[in-house]
Amino acid sequence: MASFLSKIFKKHYEPRPIFAALGTDMHCHLVPKVDDGSKCVEESIECLNTLKAVGYNKVIITPHFQYPRFPNDEDDICRRYDELKRQATEAGVEIEMAGVGGEYRIDSGFAKRLENPRFLQVGGKYVLVEFSLHQQMMGCDEMIFDMQMKGYEVILAHPERYPYLNVAGSRMEQLKNQGVYFQINALSLGGFYGEEAKHKAYEMLEAGWVEFMGTDTHNTMYAQALIELSNDRKVEKVLEKYKFMNNTL
Repeated sequence: MASFLSKIFKKHYEPRPIFAALGTDMHCHLVPKVDDGSKCVEESIECLNTLKAVGYNKVIITPHFQYPRFPNDEDDICRRYDELKRQATEAGVEIEMAGVGGEYRIDSGFAKRLENPRFLQVGGKYVLVEFSLHQQMMGCDEMIFDMQMKGYEVILAHPERYPYLNVAGSRMEQLKNQGVYFQINALSLGGFYGEEAKHKAYEMLEAGWVEFMGTDTHNTMYAQALIELSNDRKVEKVLEKYKFMNNTL
């Protein structure tokens, strides 16, 4: 990430609206003070303006639900989202705030959550889930299956960032066969998370295994990286060629 950031300060980049074909950013952390994302309303507004500048016309915000680090409550998140939406409107933010979902970590507290699910859904249809970045918890497949049996469509956030999931391995293929949608992070294509994640993201696109792309924007550092990415011609060609499902949200 350090080498990626060093490039940002070597050249001034203007935002280009290359993400217009996606329409909707369906994964970001811009409700202030609820997770490791935005720390204040002003930062959220700056990030929302950047999303608009690089081409998005809608945004769905997805705070973390992760036990015990981010023990968020759905009702509280909705209240905080509504307040942010009001403040963004007053500030003249032009991007449409199209709802609040959640990014749910499949962790030691997830089985209990399934007993009385209250998932905040992306686009009113999908539940965005994530794994640990270090080691997949035992029983993930069963819990995803339980969600599907309850009628939820499941999107796995940024599978390119899990080092234990290999495109050529059976584990990723098993998830696809189970009906799990994949969402890669746009910044992975620019090397923001390292070369391994970048390589894997392009491999997944080549295999046709990606349905959604999200920015996963947390703060203004991510927003600045998005501006640089909007000047990447290789990424622009991906967006012109690949048929993502973001514009269905």
